[in-house]
Amino acid sequence: MHRIYRNYVRNNWFVKLILVYAGIAVLTIATLSYFAYVSLAKSIVDNKLDDQKNAMKSVDQFIESKYDAVQLMLQSIYRDQQLSDNVSYLLKNSYENYVSYRLDKFVNSANGVSKGLDFFKDRLEDDPDIENIILYSAEKQFLFVNDQHNLSKLVETKAARSYVPDAMILPNMDISTPNEWVRKAIGQWKPELIAVQSVINDMATYKMAGQLIVYYNSEAVTRALANYGESLPGYILALTPDGKVLFDSSGQYYGDLYPYASRIYGADGSAALDQDAYVSMLNAKHPGYVVVGIVPKAELAAYTQDLMRLIILIAIAGIFVAILIPSIFVLNFAKRVNRIIRSMRKVETGDMTVRIQDAREDELGQISRGFNDMLDELTRYIERVYKAEISQKQTELSALQARIHPHFLYNTLEVIRMRAVSQGVHDVGDMIYSLAGLFKSFVQSQAVVTLQEELDNCRKYLELFRIRYKDKFQYAFHADSELHGLEVAKMSLQPLIENYIVHGLRTDRDDNRIEISIVREEDRVRIDVRDNGNGIAKSRLEEIRQVLRFPEIVNEKASFGLRSVNERLQLMHGKPFGVEIDSEPGQGTSVTVWFPAKEWRENTNVSRLSG
Repeated sequence: MHRIYRNYVRNNWFVKLILVYAGIAVLTIATLSYFAYVSLAKSIVDNKLDDQKNAMKSVDQFIESKYDAVQLMLQSIYRDQQLSDNVSYLLKNSYENYVSYRLDKFVNSANGVSKGLDFFKDRLEDDPDIENIILYSAEKQFLFVNDQHNLSKLVETKAARSYVPDAMILPNMDISTPNEWVRKAIGQWKPELIAVQSVINDMATYKMAGQLIVYYNSEAVTRALANYGESLPGYILALTPDGKVLFDSSGQYYGDLYPYASRIYGADGSAALDQDAYVSMLNAKHPGYVVVGIVPKAELAAYTQDLMRLIILIAIAGIFVAILIPSIFVLNFAKRVNRIIRSMRKVETGDMTVRIQDAREDELGQISRGFNDMLDELTRYIERVYKAEISQKQTELSALQARIHPHFLYNTLEVIRMRAVSQGVHDVGDMIYSLAGLFKSFVQSQAVVTLQEELDNCRKYLELFRIRYKDKFQYAFHADSELHGLEVAKMSLQPLIENYIVHGLRTDRDDNRIEISIVREEDRVRIDVRDNGNGIAKSRLEEIRQVLRFPEIVNEKASFGLRSVNERLQLMHGKPFGVEIDSEPGQGTSVTVWFPAKEWRENTNVSRLSG
């Protein structure tokens, strides 16, 4: 360690700076990560508890709605005189007398007789959550039971043979668990039942004639809570004041007293149950029950584990980047210094052609330029002679190239293409064929061609790149055949397509597409070139539009292809014609070209220019 410090740290102030920076970066990122975790973890816990509170409201609304339904049932009985008479007579007389009473009503009634106790069967059909509707006669001590199978039965509960009368005279809550003696008497042992109980008074004497008891199945609430999916933590209970379980979303406490009831009443947000847990309580409108939400803290901690891993991963990545970037800077600095040293050693061996390429304006850049200036002074005469020789060679080469006829190059390309086809390299042959066609078109001196010829050239150009990029993009042309004979400036579409290939094509995608649509609008023709490429940034798009609107503005950053097409169209046809462009970064670019709808004429004055 001492040797490392002596060789790399003690006399290297830049390494010291990097070490200090790395320490500050690590401390800062660790601190920010800790506070981010605490804040986000609290947000996750609050969101989970809010989800449970919303579910608790659903449970409370279910129980309240069933209580209101029973009260509405009683009001319907009291409002219907015939129904009220039927119910009162049943509760005050034996069932045999009630049947005789109904027969007498049927015989003596000219308009028929009401359906009587079928009212309760209709309620069973209307509400599938009802398991049983029970009428208890306080005077005759029997239970008249209706169930979901449209079956009615009479259960005798005389005090000498049953505890049901004793249970019925006890003060009961309107909403409670089913009485065990009533369950046994009617044979109803489903655990997930909620009992709603109300007194039935005789409308003639206003004395209690009996009781109406409705058993509701709470499975509907369980199904409703399933809609929350995995986002609902813990479990939800509906408890009576003495700890009996009306509803349990976990299904494990039905039929028993909740063992931790004494701990949750008065708990301030959390309690030690079978494990430490968050406790939320929702007081109902009726005093017969309370809705409790319980979420073990260990379960909520599991939700934050993924968050902790993510934050740790981000923190490690941030620390890595914070250290990596300065390290890269140090390596780059050392690389530039070593480049200067190597150049100086080459000059020592007599190599006067060495130049240090460093365009930066810092101290190393100034040293590099001073070094180059010194070598320029030393090799001025040699440089002039060397350039003169190069200039002479270039002149000879240009003269030789000028004597080569374009037709010779075209024939040569055709020979190469046939050679490629004969060797089975068909894609290379296709590319050479398209390139030869383009070359033949380019060397012609026409300034105006038909739309069909321009589209053919564009198709050949696109075919070259389609083969090159292995079918990573598609192209399509849409134009009526009647437009193929229109005049169009030569090379008015190819630069637009080239812009897409150079700047817009995404080689990492397989769905690249460019479409060229041509329509006639009265005396004008509109060409739309649309692609789904990279698009153009807003600032860059505004520069291009500025140059298209004001061609006299010289801007080297503007697109040369777009500018040249726009200027040629306006010089040939006037200001109303030219190029318009629109683009959305990441979505693609749309270029619109306007030119007059003129038919092709072979003897037109602008159709041919000297080459």
